[in-house]
Amino acid sequence: MPTYNLPGVAVDLKFTGELLADIYMGKITKWNDGAIAKLNPGVKLPDMSITPAWRTDGSGTTFVWTNYLCTQSREFKSTVGLGKAVRWPVGQGGKGNEGVTAVVQQTGGGIGYVEQGYADNNHMAYGSIQNTSGKFVKASPQTVSMAGGGAVSQINGNILAANIWNQPGEQAYSVASFTYLLVYRDMHNLSGKAEAQALVDFLWWAIHDGQKFAPELGYAPLVPGVQKKAEGALKMLTYKGESLKIGE
Repeated sequence: MPTYNLPGVAVDLKFTGELLADIYMGKITKWNDGAIAKLNPGVKLPDMSITPAWRTDGSGTTFVWTNYLCTQSREFKSTVGLGKAVRWPVGQGGKGNEGVTAVVQQTGGGIGYVEQGYADNNHMAYGSIQNTSGKFVKASPQTVSMAGGGAVSQINGNILAANIWNQPGEQAYSVASFTYLLVYRDMHNLSGKAEAQALVDFLWWAIHDGQKFAPELGYAPLVPGVQKKAEGALKMLTYKGESLKIGE
């Protein structure tokens, strides 16, 4: 999500993916640029330089951010590209979400990409992004959940992997990702069947009753369609070939 430090601007700004790509390529360098002003009519934008902040370490956050921007700009895809770590042409780097947060907080005109929890915990401003339906949507547990729901058809079998950036839906947030937990399908690596059963019981709780804790921890709850897929994957787990009690 794009968080920024823009003194004197008290409203949430609007962005498009193409605009964010241009900022991170160094093509748009001032906050009062016409492309930003066009999306934010009536907002008094300062004549201030933009400092893009980015991760210096390899990270899933950078992977999601660059993958999204590649869907929005062919030029970004051919120059900066996608990955856990890329060579940024402009701006200032920081290690981890906390490093990017620090750069933005300490730099007037700074803009960075961080997880929503970091922005909320540090009381940072963040804007909305235009999604595939043309709606400007801010990151929230609800809008990220909607993004996950848009990818249900991509999830099959025991591998619950799907890209959820740029998903369809009027309320879907554009730059989102699942958080993954990896488990052996046959949990022979554990010390005994009781331990395997305890892990399965915990995972079942996590995708059901445990979901109520997700928003307060800075995560989005699973929509029913994704939850159903996770249930199916859990039912495939065994211990040394023996079935486990799932959901009982």
